[in-house]
Amino acid sequence: MQAALRMRPSPIGLNTGRFILPRQALRPSPERAAIQRAYSTAPTPLPQPPKKKFRFIRTAWSVTKWTALLGTAYLAYSIYETRYPQEQIDPDPTKKTLVVLGTGWGSVALLKKLDTENYNVIVVSPRNFFLFTPLLPSCPTGTVEHRSIMEPIRHIIRHKKGTVQFYEADATKIDHERRVIVCNDNSDIKGDVNQTEIPFDYLVVGVGAESATFGIPGVKEHACFLKEISDAQKIRKKVMDCIETAMFKDQSQEEKDRLLHMVVVGGGPTGVEFAAELQDFFEDDLRKWVPDISDSFHVTLVEALPNVLPMFSKTLIEYTEKTLNEEKISLRTKTMVKKVTDKYIEAEVTRPDGSKELQVLPYGCLIWATGNAVRPVVRDLMSQIPAQKNSRRGLAVNEYLVVDGTDGIWALGDCSATKYAPTAQVASQQGAFLARLFNNMAKTQNIEKEMTHLEELAATSDSDADKESIKNQLAVKEKAVRKVKQLSPFEYTHQGSLAYIGMERAVADIAWWNGNFASGGAWTYLFWRSAYLSMCFSTRNRVLVALDWLKVKVFGRDVSRE
Repeated sequence: MQAALRMRPSPIGLNTGRFILPRQALRPSPERAAIQRAYSTAPTPLPQPPKKKFRFIRTAWSVTKWTALLGTAYLAYSIYETRYPQEQIDPDPTKKTLVVLGTGWGSVALLKKLDTENYNVIVVSPRNFFLFTPLLPSCPTGTVEHRSIMEPIRHIIRHKKGTVQFYEADATKIDHERRVIVCNDNSDIKGDVNQTEIPFDYLVVGVGAESATFGIPGVKEHACFLKEISDAQKIRKKVMDCIETAMFKDQSQEEKDRLLHMVVVGGGPTGVEFAAELQDFFEDDLRKWVPDISDSFHVTLVEALPNVLPMFSKTLIEYTEKTLNEEKISLRTKTMVKKVTDKYIEAEVTRPDGSKELQVLPYGCLIWATGNAVRPVVRDLMSQIPAQKNSRRGLAVNEYLVVDGTDGIWALGDCSATKYAPTAQVASQQGAFLARLFNNMAKTQNIEKEMTHLEELAATSDSDADKESIKNQLAVKEKAVRKVKQLSPFEYTHQGSLAYIGMERAVADIAWWNGNFASGGAWTYLFWRSAYLSMCFSTRNRVLVALDWLKVKVFGRDVSRE
């Protein structure tokens, strides 16, 4: 082989100092081939997936995205459902007529849960809308537009299964013996008929109450109340009038101080919230756009009791009074108004030592936010019923809200005299209770009709098997009647109290298990807003109120006079 290598010619251009092996020598040996086959059949290790970074952020984004999509879908469905109501069942002359007076919290809660196909329902009220009163103190300052907290009553009754008739009128007299209601059309536009009578089988009185003046001279003539939308509009106009009049040329400083002194009488939630809203209006907007009033604008809160917000815990009362003082709202407790004129208030102040002093408070705008009084139509009904002669706060009712001394007449809300405070929360629960009562009454009547029909069949049947079958059916019906009739008396469940106290702070006294949870501050303010937003009657109201809050946050409140 060495001879062969020496005889093999070298390729041209290659270094002759190197040698080339023959082709057979370059072939792999059997051992080498086996090793290569072994390594080629070994499994290839899978690549490790890269570690996911920001997993929490991705999860949060995914949850937020799907929540937003589902929320948008729900909102779109709610709007569609509101805009396009279903066809309703026409009134049936054979059914009983249920008349509801008023469109407040109690009446609307009743209408919301009532099965209207079981009755011929008629609603009578001087206003054709439901008003979300907890946000009413925000309207005069422009924090919330008044139409955002109004829900047309026709929107509510149009979505019921059975047709509900509505008449915008004042109920001036209830004749419980003849079982008719006298109604007057008090609108500016009147037709040929502006007074009529409406007969009823069942009647629910939910007309509310009017503001109490306690017989104090001058209150009715000079004070602004805060119960209706018209009251809020009047306050708005008067506050802005006071500001512009105070800025009139050559106005004396004494007169300017009087005009810019806003007095709120009433230390309950309405009075405290409006005083706080008014001070916020001044601090956030009026001071900026009307700087000349900075040293003269002043808000005073007057309360006859030793403390404001008496329904809250002592800790929250102290926190509220501290916050009001920080806002520079003058708090005058133990101060009882004795007389009101067009320019000043005479008040009796009880000093710490028990002595009393008569003080004079000049004012530009007086807001009266305290007390309820019986409406004339309720007072007239009470005068007709001997069992009502000892009642002073409203219609006395039993545990099922039936008016004492009557049959088929119920009362709820502020016009009824119960052991509970006259609040929206109480009226709403009373309305829901009456809806269950009327629904159960209708079910009972339907089952009793079926039982009468079965008894007639049993009397005419000759077959023992049929009689036995009818007997079994009657037993089932009797059991159903007993179950339906087992409706417990009305019991109020207190869910808590909320109040806005200014500077984006609020207080909350919430029922929690067997006790109360008291809270106050900025976080409670967010809870206050979310709670009231969820309590708004419709999706439309919630959207409008949220947009109002956003608008004020971005652009501020409007300082023009309506």
